[in-house]
Amino acid sequence: MTKSRKWKAMLAAASAAAMVISSIGLNNAPAMAAEPVETDIFVERIPGIDEDFIKGVDVSSILALEDSGVKFYDEAGKKQDIFKTLEQSGVNYIRVRIWNDPYDLKGNGYGGGNNDVEKAIEIGKRATANGMQVLVDFHYSDFWADPAKQQAPKAWANLNFEDKKKALHDFTEDSVQAMLDEGIDIGMVQIGNETNGAMAGEKDWKKMSQLFNEGSRAVRELDPNILVALHFTNPETTGRYTSIARTLEDNQVDYDVFASSYYPFWHGTLTNLSSVLKNVAETYGKKVMVAETSYAYTAEDGDGHGNTAPKSSGQTLDYPITVQGQAYAVRDVAAAVAKIGDAGLGVFYWEPAWIPVASDKKLKKSKMIWEKYGSGWATSYAAEYDSEDAGEWYGGSAVDNQALFDFYGRPLPSLNVFKYLETGAVAPLKIDEVKDLFISAVAGGTIMLPETVTVTYNDRSEGSALVTWDEEALEQAINNGAGNYEINGELEDGHAVKANLQISPENFVKNFGFESNDRSMWDITHRNGSAPHTSYQNKASDAKTGNYSLHFYSAESVDFQVEQTITGLEPGFYKLSAFVQGGNAENSEMYIYAETAGGRYTMDTAVNGWANWSQPELDGILVQEGTVTIGGSVKADGGAWGSLDDFSLYRSQDPEKVNQ
Repeated sequence: MTKSRKWKAMLAAASAAAMVISSIGLNNAPAMAAEPVETDIFVERIPGIDEDFIKGVDVSSILALEDSGVKFYDEAGKKQDIFKTLEQSGVNYIRVRIWNDPYDLKGNGYGGGNNDVEKAIEIGKRATANGMQVLVDFHYSDFWADPAKQQAPKAWANLNFEDKKKALHDFTEDSVQAMLDEGIDIGMVQIGNETNGAMAGEKDWKKMSQLFNEGSRAVRELDPNILVALHFTNPETTGRYTSIARTLEDNQVDYDVFASSYYPFWHGTLTNLSSVLKNVAETYGKKVMVAETSYAYTAEDGDGHGNTAPKSSGQTLDYPITVQGQAYAVRDVAAAVAKIGDAGLGVFYWEPAWIPVASDKKLKKSKMIWEKYGSGWATSYAAEYDSEDAGEWYGGSAVDNQALFDFYGRPLPSLNVFKYLETGAVAPLKIDEVKDLFISAVAGGTIMLPETVTVTYNDRSEGSALVTWDEEALEQAINNGAGNYEINGELEDGHAVKANLQISPENFVKNFGFESNDRSMWDITHRNGSAPHTSYQNKASDAKTGNYSLHFYSAESVDFQVEQTITGLEPGFYKLSAFVQGGNAENSEMYIYAETAGGRYTMDTAVNGWANWSQPELDGILVQEGTVTIGGSVKADGGAWGSLDDFSLYRSQDPEKVNQ
């Protein structure tokens, strides 16, 4: 009897076993924690993790990769079947996706592994031969299914709903039966992939629920011991999983496991993940797990096709982008699921072997291989089925830097995290990451780089380390003045660090962002008898930088100006700019201005929505007598709202050019 099939039988045996243990007094015996293994990564032991905890990986693209010439090795550098390597690293479960018909009429594959039933059978047989169970992941699509895409297979496109239900049942039954006939140890079947709001072209939850039940029924009829899983994503969205689980209950959907995707850079905190999954488990009596996770070990791209992570914005990167950081990310997701208790089944790492098919970013060669073998995420042939996405962005692997193997097929130390979850692991202490610095300075002032930088060690602790900067490059940047510069540095252990130095011209506007409590230098005039309708608002989301901005709103009409007189300027040409955002500004007249002894300068602007900042700029302001008044003027009908922030006045040309 296999591990997951033991689950239901174990429930009945557990009570009796507990009585026996209690009778001989062993239930009070202290648990002996195993000593951590000495190796090359740190892994914190997960207390109380179940021996049957799923330590899974999804290697659905593996056959296409091998057909493309990709080779995999063991830790000693010897070529070895990747399934053996995975098993040796503690992996006990393999997830494999199934698409109905990922080919065009001429037999050209759509890519992404061209994962039809035949490929699932081959992958399943190799997993079983190496002692690992199999999770069959039905997308019920001919290509990728996710929250944004749940297209019905081509063969189902014109079916009425009753016929679609039968087609889904029969396809599930025939596929699973074919795998069982080959002796594949199927422990779980997933009915749909990331079905947040649709599946197989259906978006109504009542219809989706009927489709879920058709897939579940097919599995139950073949083997009631196989677990049935449903798969969703975006656990960070408040109330999403509670709503989905309730809807499934209300529609009497038959399933065992509520599975979630969890990518640390997208999907919120682990505390939230544990909380929402535990709520589903306790409220509805379901098992829960993470069906997909991953993390980057390097920021490098190995095949010339852009990667999903890391990105400079829109992602939460709480772990170092290193092998050790990757290991911690995997360990922590497993700990979050184990924390749920008996209902927490385990974790699957997504596509840990999807590495480049050609070395050294030989893009032309890689493209030919991706097209021929389907070893990239999509081929050009997929355009007939997915024209808006695959048809435009087809290419290679977007996760080669999130693999658990390096770009050449050698296992990374982070692959072994699976076998250290029970014992923990320790390694020699060393610096794991030093983050680049971002330093702003004003031209003409004293510019110094720090003598030490904050570093993260491989045991997650932080410290500081001395750094030696390229003094010649720093001096040259200072001499060149305003601009953006990269100054390289090196730690005593050889780690490289970079200071991104931004040197700005001196901003002559005092309290330019309204952050200081002393705002006496600013003069606000509410014109044409209007009541005051501006304020220095402390709200970071309405400010360009910092926390404060000059906010305006009036239900009657908006009509004001804000200005500051600046004295003591050297003769020259100056540049004025500011930022403005807002909305509902009907019949508006907005501009920034500068007044000198020589005349008045203006530049029109407008607002177009919250946080959509406009930056009007005025160049060529001639200052000859040392004084200029700068400001902004806003006029609009009632209901207009918005904010002004970050005024700047820089000298744009040297004084000697004024009289040329």
